[in-house]
Amino acid sequence: MSAIEASLSELLKTPGLTGAALVDGVTGLTYGAVGDAPEAGDGAETAELTALITDQVGRAAEDNELESVIVTSARRYLVVQTVRRTGDPLLLVAALDRSRTNLALATRQLTAHAEGLAA
Repeated sequence: MSAIEASLSELLKTPGLTGAALVDGVTGLTYGAVGDAPEAGDGAETAELTALITDQVGRAAEDNELESVIVTSARRYLVVQTVRRTGDPLLLVAALDRSRTNLALATRQLTAHAEGLAA
């Protein structure tokens, strides 16, 4: 298991989390994934979606730094958290079972984990 996967494995302790991945925000390359990786989505598609949303946020506000994206469906949440660092941005992607997740708590845990990855 790589260091990235070991770090991501800590996220599996988050109630309701079914899968997580660390993705390059520009290329879409997935650096590591844990749990049900397909639940976290395709890295390239996630990077494209995040770039599109970042462009829209930039048009709507002065500060175009995207923090996170939360997509909801009837059975799950998909949370994309930006990992701030020098160079290309990283995206922490997490799939959560909606029936077993407190979204506010899970988002807080993902934010803290993203900050730890950047440190």
